[in-house]
Amino acid sequence: MRKILASALLLAVASFVHPALALDSSGTPVVVTPLASRTTTASGQPITLPQKNVQVLVSTYDIAPGATLPVHRHPFPRYAYVQAGTLKVTNVETGNSNTYKTGDFIIEMIGQWHQATNIGDGPVKLLVIDQVEEGAKNTELRQ
Repeated sequence: MRKILASALLLAVASFVHPALALDSSGTPVVVTPLASRTTTASGQPITLPQKNVQVLVSTYDIAPGATLPVHRHPFPRYAYVQAGTLKVTNVETGNSNTYKTGDFIIEMIGQWHQATNIGDGPVKLLVIDQVEEGAKNTELRQ
């Protein structure tokens, strides 16, 4: 009985130690690695979603070394995963900046003017996901 109880306890502990391990339909292990869990944007705003007809847009960005994107803002949520490189994003309203590197996840600020610069030696590669009202654009350039 002790061995059964000890085995059950070890199995329970193991399931808490590896909560991201799952099995596919054939019993082959599938590893899930959480990358981010946040409730606010890079500037501390609560994340708010479009209220009607939500459309998800997915794109990639390749930003050359030394390139600086124009000052812009996003009216809807934008998320980016840095696949390669080092990107510095500056909120031009506050002067605050964040630097993101390969493997980082960015929840961009909403409605605040900012710009980004590739400060690394190689290209920055981003996977970008926008949540917009259907048919809307998610980037507005400052005139």
